[in-house]
Amino acid sequence: MSIKLILLKSGEQIISDAKEIVSQDKETGEREVHGYLFERPQKVNIRTEILLTENEDYTNSREVQVSMTPWIVLSADDKVTVSADWVVTIVDPLESVKEMYEEKVNGKVD
Repeated sequence: MSIKLILLKSGEQIISDAKEIVSQDKETGEREVHGYLFERPQKVNIRTEILLTENEDYTNSREVQVSMTPWIVLSADDKVTVSADWVVTIVDPLESVKEMYEEKVNGKVD
């Protein structure tokens, strides 16, 4: 895989370099995903602010602030395995979120 945004059963959104942990049946050749390996996982924190105005159409006045923190703060491990049954879905993050993640984990500052 690559850098993915993962939604867990707990409701947490994690961004990570994610890889599948699979086994393959020797007879049928079928692959079964048992879990995922998250490398340098970060929890995505989203804060939505709504600006209240006298105008009833406030849909354009929403702002989203995104921050990232280490997923398991007190762990020294950079790699974490997660059981497949804890993953709800895996999607590609927005390019801006992906860049934010890469800057955070690689220490890049432009």
